[in-house]
Amino acid sequence: MEKSSKKFLYSYINNFSPTGFEESGQRMWLDYLRPSIDTYISDAYGSVAGVINPDAPYKVVIEAHADEIAWFVNFITEDGYIYVRRNGGSDALIAPSKRANLFGDMGVVKGIFGWPAIHVRELEKDETPKIKNIFIDIGAASKKDVLEMGVHVGTVVTFDDEAMDLNSKFLTGRALDNRIGGFMIAEVAHRLKKNKHTLPFGLYIVNSVQEEIGLRGAEMMAARIKPDVAIITDVCHDTQSPMYKKMEQGDQRCGEGPVLTYGPAVQNNLLNFIIGVAEKHEIKFQRAAATRATGTDTDAFAYSGQGSASALISLPLKYMHTTVETVSYSDIEAVIELIYNGLLSLENGQDFRYIK
Repeated sequence: MEKSSKKFLYSYINNFSPTGFEESGQRMWLDYLRPSIDTYISDAYGSVAGVINPDAPYKVVIEAHADEIAWFVNFITEDGYIYVRRNGGSDALIAPSKRANLFGDMGVVKGIFGWPAIHVRELEKDETPKIKNIFIDIGAASKKDVLEMGVHVGTVVTFDDEAMDLNSKFLTGRALDNRIGGFMIAEVAHRLKKNKHTLPFGLYIVNSVQEEIGLRGAEMMAARIKPDVAIITDVCHDTQSPMYKKMEQGDQRCGEGPVLTYGPAVQNNLLNFIIGVAEKHEIKFQRAAATRATGTDTDAFAYSGQGSASALISLPLKYMHTTVETVSYSDIEAVIELIYNGLLSLENGQDFRYIK
């Protein structure tokens, strides 16, 4: 990975872009993408698409989602302690002793998720962290103090953690789900520009908001762009780490390449096309099966309007929805290469329908 790319990646991962509040991350991402696109579009809720060949009638999307899980302030006690509710799939179990950022009206307020000491908890009645009992301490002595610091019901909260290398082979941090996808599709665009490739179709590099609460940003962008083809990238579970049930959750591993998903929302002809690209370029890949839905923005693009031929390329990830989400650098490069070579192999107007 080039030094400039890695510098951006770390800055992008460390930036805070919770669901519904993605603006700063979207601006950072677009600034990074600008040298490789002709123009861009955005919508009312913050989804952004860099566009190459905006006037071309045949439209291809490569997409990721930009938002991260978070919390909302839900209740403030008279003693100044703050209770929260989820914004996306945040995990109460990991919250105690985590540092937090509260995005108040007067700027970021630092806080901590407190928890009673083990000495004072009765072991036979030991409570586990749940939404009803986790709380944030921002050093306030009263509710009045909290409000004067610009924190109120509705203030958004994120965990405070930074990315790091793990044994030089892995990247660890919060919000890799799915800011790493935004990085990978931006790198595809940069690679096209660097290698002076002229695409015969319109390419929309889409970074959607609000995936964590139901694919909302992708729904809006799919309706606006009306693509002919959509290739979505997201993360999936590395099921080799402890406590996963591979027979139920699949058999994927970090370091073994992108995961290609089978399922009703995935258009089989497009999937087979991508598999062919992987085999031709000797990019190793893994397979997974979805049920009724993939649970990713693939579903939004597949079923929007008259439907778009859609496929999902996933990056294996350990410890999803924690502050130590972990991915392999080799897998990141493999996903970029697969999407890049897929675009170069795609013909203008290529028709993936079963019956023509």
